[in-house]
Amino acid sequence: MKMKATTRASFDRHLQDLQDDLLVLAKLVETAISRSLQALKDRDLEASSQVVKDDDVIDKMRFELEDRCIELIATQQPLAGDLRIVITVLHIAVELERIGDYAEGIGKISLMMGDQPPLKPLIDIPRMADKATVMLSDSLDALVKRDSDMALRVIGADDEVDALYDQVYRELLLMMIQDPKAIERATYLLWTAHDIERMADRATNIAERVIYLVTGKMAEYKSSNY
Repeated sequence: MKMKATTRASFDRHLQDLQDDLLVLAKLVETAISRSLQALKDRDLEASSQVVKDDDVIDKMRFELEDRCIELIATQQPLAGDLRIVITVLHIAVELERIGDYAEGIGKISLMMGDQPPLKPLIDIPRMADKATVMLSDSLDALVKRDSDMALRVIGADDEVDALYDQVYRELLLMMIQDPKAIERATYLLWTAHDIERMADRATNIAERVIYLVTGKMAEYKSSNY
């Protein structure tokens, strides 16, 4: 019995370490989002370049977490709730890495813009980013607290980001129609808005994984219902 208790304690430490490191990865991703948007607003090409470079750290940590999850499944053969934790960490690590890719994408867009100012003042796009970042933070808070209701609220918040994206899309499309010379600069902002909209979608995916962890049920949830 003592050996079994020791083995269980060791396994629990591995599970906790996985979850702790997942939150470290999430912090790196949140920082990447913030820095990419700030660099875009400031037209700070050096900072944009650094965001692109720092994505390698996010990628590396994601793959390390995946390897550890797979090793834990293979060597410990976890069942029921324990397996759900490992699978949830595995999937959320992928979602976080993808969000990091979108932050990297914004850094690359900023570099393509060079020293050109944005076509229009950056108001709605930063608002989108703020909402997407809150969604990400809340989805991870729901994970820590094992709070499926909070996760559902994250899913509901996606509608707000989608509405802002539609607004930005219409405004930029109108600008392109009125002034064909603005097409290139408008496209840069469209790409940026799209990357942020996808960040919110990934945060929704994380929230769905939290619900799976808590309830054991996997389903796709429509944001308009919450």
